[in-house]
Amino acid sequence: MDRWRWFANLATLSNAVLGVAAVLYVLAGNKLWAMLLIVCAIAFDGMDGIFSRRSASSAGLFGRVADSVADSVTFGVAPAFLIAVHTSDVATWAPWEAAAFALALVYLGAAVARLVYFTARAHAQPHFLGVPTPQSALGLIGALLFLDTPAFAGAQPLSFLLAVAVLAVLMVVPVPYPKIRRSSPLRAPMAATAVFAALALTPLQFHLSTGSLLYEFAFGASALFAVGVASYYLLGPFTIPTDRSEASKSR
Repeated sequence: MDRWRWFANLATLSNAVLGVAAVLYVLAGNKLWAMLLIVCAIAFDGMDGIFSRRSASSAGLFGRVADSVADSVTFGVAPAFLIAVHTSDVATWAPWEAAAFALALVYLGAAVARLVYFTARAHAQPHFLGVPTPQSALGLIGALLFLDTPAFAGAQPLSFLLAVAVLAVLMVVPVPYPKIRRSSPLRAPMAATAVFAALALTPLQFHLSTGSLLYEFAFGASALFAVGVASYYLLGPFTIPTDRSEASKSR
């Protein structure tokens, strides 16, 4: 096994470990740390792909399954816990507990379904069918920041749950979405989106006072992060090459 394959396997393992840690942080009542860990896991998921493409040996079925299992934990199970568990604004969320739990299961089912399909049939395609689970997790984090924790727009359970339902459906609709690779026109915007996510979530870990300078900074970074995520959802399908020869070049 060459060194790039080892690096890819380590990136996959790191992705899974961060996903488990995110679940534990949700259960401990710290959703912001969980969200930050999921963003870090997305970086490892991206490195996994980069290392795999540089490796002289094929990942094979085992590698694809291991990657999908890690993604299921980090981008399926951990987001489901973020949806279902509410340790802040308990009174606001009390009437919505059953709906939140049900939609958490729907979201998890959609994430696992698309990962199983990708592992079994779609891994060789030059693009995704439906929104990939990491991008869906970013969309969920954006919804959490504005509608749940820290609730920049106020805690709004109904709006948040509607957003969750839309995110779940978009993971399984047969709409093509691009893989973020070197030739993708969305590569730079998505890299900037990840940076804005980190800039938003890092200061929020310190329980900032509303209206403070760092709070406003985190709010601005969150807004730019949300715009970046929305750009993938809205513009992604239009960046898919229509000519097969162009599609093969983007691999």
